[in-house]
Amino acid sequence: MVGNETDSKSADGANDETPQSPDSGEQPLETPELAPFDAKAFLKTVTSRPGVYRMFNAHGDVIYVGKAKNLKNRLSSYFQKNHDSPKTRVLVAQIQDVQFTVTANPSDALVLEHNLIKEHRPRYNVVLRDDKSYPYVFISTRDEFPRVSYQRGSRKRPGKYIGPYPNAGAVKRSLRLVQKLFRVRQCEDSYFRNRSRPCLQYQIRRCTAPCVDMVSAEEYRRDVDMTIKILEGREKEVLNNLAVQMDEAAAELEFERAAKLRDQLGTLKMIGDRGGNMSEASNCDYVAAKTKGGVSCVQVFHVRNGINLGNNAFYPATPDGSTSRDILNAFVTQFYFEHEVPREIIVSEEIDDTDFLEQVFSERTGSAVSIAWRVRSDRAKLQTLAVTNAEIALATRLSSRSGMAARLDDLRRFVGHDDMPQRMECFDISHTMGEATVASCVVFNAEGAVKAEYRRFNIEDITPGDDYAAMRQALQRRYTRMLKENRALPDILFIDGGKGQLGVAVEVMSELQIEEITLVGVAKGPDRRAGDETLILQHNNSETQLGSDSPALLLVQQIRDEAHRFAIAGHRGKRAKARKRSVLEDIRGLGPKRRKQLLTHFGGLRGLELAGIEDIAGVPGISHPLAEAVYETLHPSKPVP
Repeated sequence: MVGNETDSKSADGANDETPQSPDSGEQPLETPELAPFDAKAFLKTVTSRPGVYRMFNAHGDVIYVGKAKNLKNRLSSYFQKNHDSPKTRVLVAQIQDVQFTVTANPSDALVLEHNLIKEHRPRYNVVLRDDKSYPYVFISTRDEFPRVSYQRGSRKRPGKYIGPYPNAGAVKRSLRLVQKLFRVRQCEDSYFRNRSRPCLQYQIRRCTAPCVDMVSAEEYRRDVDMTIKILEGREKEVLNNLAVQMDEAAAELEFERAAKLRDQLGTLKMIGDRGGNMSEASNCDYVAAKTKGGVSCVQVFHVRNGINLGNNAFYPATPDGSTSRDILNAFVTQFYFEHEVPREIIVSEEIDDTDFLEQVFSERTGSAVSIAWRVRSDRAKLQTLAVTNAEIALATRLSSRSGMAARLDDLRRFVGHDDMPQRMECFDISHTMGEATVASCVVFNAEGAVKAEYRRFNIEDITPGDDYAAMRQALQRRYTRMLKENRALPDILFIDGGKGQLGVAVEVMSELQIEEITLVGVAKGPDRRAGDETLILQHNNSETQLGSDSPALLLVQQIRDEAHRFAIAGHRGKRAKARKRSVLEDIRGLGPKRRKQLLTHFGGLRGLELAGIEDIAGVPGISHPLAEAVYETLHPSKPVP
């Protein structure tokens, strides 16, 4: 790929000259006013080949990334006198530089655009945050008795994959269905290979027990073939096959087999038409976008082999002024770069570059891919359903955000801030009589919990049960690291506890010279009843009870309860692990093999405790000093004989 050589101030080089501090006696240097971007001169240098362009603001930040089949035509459209889109007008007003990269073909342009958006997350791009993998049903067709199982992640194992499904629930429903119909095994291979008699699944008629040869390989393979056809949506073919097999079994007087086939046929008919009246060959996604109040929702319905597998909702980050058409265009590009592309994508309204995207997706999949928005009949019904779901999901999210906004505003007034708090953190300590002390830190923003940023701290080297020391250690470790890594600090820090715990937090913040965080202690009421909490503000040491109907208190309770839950979960895990640990594991030089030798020789830990040093040293591989160490560990209060 070839790029133009445009001199532009990068983000790293935008602040090469550090202003002098006022104490130095020199005035800070003023940033020179930059000349307006000369679009006319720039466009003379642009090629008509396909590629990707990046737009920069005065600070050298990438504010927009786009792709084009014809770079000159696309970039020229930005610098027309009039724009219908307010977003485009705002974007163009901030452009200080444009750089472009020519690519060999449109497919390469799509790849490069996707990577640059992920790297820079530009302010005026619609950015999809979806890094999850989608589940499949996997059939190990190369095995003598194939297994049907849930699969997420890599698809490198040899076998057949059916999907993707929108979520784990859809996969599990499908697995339950085929297990009931054809009784194909779903157990792990290790479990299957070590069976000597049928398991419970055989007894409840959910498996034919191939592990102990209760079914022939030929009959089992027929069940596997039927399973694959059902999962692929070929139900009519399965119904016809079952009917023919049932008649043949009855004619041959195999009445037990005929009854089994009759039951399968009846069950399958009762399930009915899971895919509506759609063609079994239908393999498409329905994508609908809606935006309102600065929030956007995209609904995707997945139809594979005529079966509606369900839907997913996405809430991409969108710049102000984005239309549903802008969001759809960006979503289709980013989503199908990461995920499987169906044969047809049906969108809720017309999008840009349809021909371009169809060409790129067709090249990637090796088969024709179409993007449509004018559809009829059953496809129009599903298209409308996708739009309706997007509207409902958006309304629900806006309602939730509205409630959160009211709580934040009430909290802002309580702590005396001018602006809404954008980030809040809360610490809690959990232990049992000083054992396995764990501190938790949970993070909330304007939309709620940010679970990816939760942290736990295993507290060591303190007096057991000293909550103040535990809180000090956790806060020091947390905020020392945040300062070193230059990470964003919270606007409000909640401490679960009274004035003592809050005083520790004040001391730690003072030691670290952090002054911008508002500290709030959350003390429980006398009966530990919700609504009776006392909030203690650090800056004036005031104690306030807001009342159970206070929006601010409801938010504080939510954050505090989440910190408490997270701390208890960590403490219980640490305590369970510690109680399963052998005291012998702490002896230096006594590895797993020697521990096993000792326990085997003396018949367990109790026998080892009754042994003397000479007895322990008599075990092969145990030296006399090591025997003394073992004896001292098991008898800490006794002198070594």
